[in-house]
Amino acid sequence: MTDSIREFVIGALRDMNYDVSAIDDDTDLGPAGVDVESVALVELAIRVEDKYGVTFGEDEAEELAVLTVGQFCALVAGRRNLAEVPGESG
Repeated sequence: MTDSIREFVIGALRDMNYDVSAIDDDTDLGPAGVDVESVALVELAIRVEDKYGVTFGEDEAEELAVLTVGQFCALVAGRRNLAEVPGESG
């Protein structure tokens, strides 16, 4: 699961014109790594929400900026697992 989320995140960052050539799980999303700006973090969060059915609060942008790519993907995977309620159908 985390691998597909990582591929999606890296693809989204590429679509937003970030250099993804050296990104790995230990790369920071914020200034020390990819240097994703706050507006772009919101866009990334929206793309992930739409794709994986998870949600991020409006106040989480600063928290996301200090995560590594691997931590962000793990967070998304964890929220996705929480969102899936056994026995519930759509």
